[in-house]
Amino acid sequence: MRSRLLPLVLFVLGFSGCAQQGKEVGAEMRAGPRERLGQTSRRAGTPAAAEIVETTGVVTLQQALELALAHNPELKAFSWDIRAAEASRLQAGLRPNPELEVGIEEIGGAGNRSGFDGAETTVAIAQPIETGQKRARRMTLASLEKELAEWDYKARRLDVTREVTEAFMAVLAWQERLALTEELVRIAEQAHSAVTQRVEAGRDSPIEQTKSGVALAIVRIEPQRAKRALESARKRLAAAWGARAARFDTVAGELGEISPAASSDELSRLVSQNPDVARWQAEKERHRAALELEKARAVSNVTLSGGLRWFNETDDTAAVLGLSIPLPVSDRNQGGILKATYMLAKAQESSKAAEIKVLVSLEEAAQRLAGTYAEATALKNEVLPGARSSFDAVSEGYRDGKFDYLQVLDAQRTLFEARGRYIESLTAYHKAKADAERLIGQSIGSIKKIIIRSPSDEA
Repeated sequence: MRSRLLPLVLFVLGFSGCAQQGKEVGAEMRAGPRERLGQTSRRAGTPAAAEIVETTGVVTLQQALELALAHNPELKAFSWDIRAAEASRLQAGLRPNPELEVGIEEIGGAGNRSGFDGAETTVAIAQPIETGQKRARRMTLASLEKELAEWDYKARRLDVTREVTEAFMAVLAWQERLALTEELVRIAEQAHSAVTQRVEAGRDSPIEQTKSGVALAIVRIEPQRAKRALESARKRLAAAWGARAARFDTVAGELGEISPAASSDELSRLVSQNPDVARWQAEKERHRAALELEKARAVSNVTLSGGLRWFNETDDTAAVLGLSIPLPVSDRNQGGILKATYMLAKAQESSKAAEIKVLVSLEEAAQRLAGTYAEATALKNEVLPGARSSFDAVSEGYRDGKFDYLQVLDAQRTLFEARGRYIESLTAYHKAKADAERLIGQSIGSIKKIIIRSPSDEA
């Protein structure tokens, strides 16, 4: 009876051991990613419910960035890649499970071997033993894959920062444009009133009044266009932090806050901090680790087994031992090793290509940054003062009868076109700056800033 129960005991012990290992793995899966990533208590692998973030009042650029980095849906999706990579690293560190082997021999024969009279029952536990440091190399590979996921997450954070900055500056620019068009309507109304008075006094032809009426009707269209564009820009900004609609009132910032552009050489020295470049070191290490793992897989694993055999005919038991070693005659993982070698070579070339691509993009961004800075500075210091002075002089001269209304319209158009161009150059400057900061992986905040008043101050 004792010998009959022994196989059952072995079975129970083996099963309970596997179950306990499963519990430990499950506990680590639930606790590990949360603790390392600082998440609130929540079952691992289960995404949080979708959050809708609404904000009201006045929004600054810093607030917009904080909201987006905390609630951007795409950024949240990227964070799950890190959790998945951590889970893969956990799985890579697990050893092979033991195997329960049960065999019954000498059954269903003839004579003394009929039925189960001469049966031999074997119950054994087989344990595969990995050779060639496969487990350690799997863990190294999984750790590097997790590091790559973290680099990709950092790159996406920089993408979100750039997108939010550009969207914020677009809203700020359209607020300026709307104020500009409303001011243009106000000046056109004043001009139309002045023309009407001169016509009524018999000093101008009624045709001048018609011209001023047409000009007033045209400029009244512009605020509506600016409002529609502003609303679109507001929605695009709000979408960056996952909001369904733009609930905030306005954005606050200095569109005219610009600084001298750094040279492309100065910026190029910071390219190594760009995650798109920095990740390639980890990428090459990952492919080297993959190559080492493929080489390890060429070494055959060993399987040891041990158990008991029960002889039904004599009611005796005996121990059994086994050793299994695959013979690598034809399959020595040649294809896997060769593929990993090629992928490592590809990663080395891709690393060079990625750095060149970033350097070219940075050169373009630096040129645009310098060009827009020079344009905005020239408009602010030279063009706008001259256009304002000319408009004021022509307006006063028209009231004194020195100029006709066409000259007033021309001076007015020149002034507001210059101010509109100024807003465009400032917007382009901030976009180029955001692009450059994305490419160097940090803010260009160490350069001394020069404050240029916003276009609304030029009125």
